[in-house]
Amino acid sequence: MTSTFVHHSPTTSTLSGGQHRWAAAGWAAGLLSIPVFMFVTANLTVPNDTLVDNDRVLDELRGGAAWVWAFQTGSVAIALLVVVFGLGLRRRLAGQTPAGSILADIAAAGMLLVAALTLVGGGISTEMFHSLRHPDEVDPDTIGAHLAIFNTMAWVWAGGILTTAATAVAGLRHGAIGRKLSIFAAVMSVLVAITQLVPLQYLAVLPVTLFLIVSGIALQRESKPEGITPSGR
Repeated sequence: MTSTFVHHSPTTSTLSGGQHRWAAAGWAAGLLSIPVFMFVTANLTVPNDTLVDNDRVLDELRGGAAWVWAFQTGSVAIALLVVVFGLGLRRRLAGQTPAGSILADIAAAGMLLVAALTLVGGGISTEMFHSLRHPDEVDPDTIGAHLAIFNTMAWVWAGGILTTAATAVAGLRHGAIGRKLSIFAAVMSVLVAITQLVPLQYLAVLPVTLFLIVSGIALQRESKPEGITPSGR
């Protein structure tokens, strides 16, 4: 007597659900980067002619403690989401590239570099926050030094080129991801490289942000639970 039965495939179901989650972390990090880097920091800039006098710099930043807090919390969230995306992307590429390939590891390393610089850059916010809450009790020269770090470190996303380039190669050479997404990753790699060749290094955050949003959405849409599958007879 023979019988047909079905069972749940734990491996397939778990992988699909996991892909949904890590891919979502990518586009979430990218979308969050837009207000954090483009809006929050815009409220903590000072005119160039003010930079020659730290007393004037401090006057310009008075009342900006809340913006510093927003940047700190936002940068921590972005960094954590980027790590999740990077490790998920590593797992995805590792499963689609030849044994022994380091492309998946390179892709993950790029996201870890981005996360590290974002955390370091946001870390100075702790000192700035407390200083701007009591501006009359702080040395203006200290605030000037804090501002220099605040406006630079967190923007250093050039390491993201490792992720975009490795993803592009894995897709174009091994079919690890769709061709359109692979070409997009290659274009973002070129844009990051261009920002490093001219005095606009901090603009690397823009193409990497676009990569996070587009690839996160595309990879999440690719990941569909397969549910119940036939087992046999």
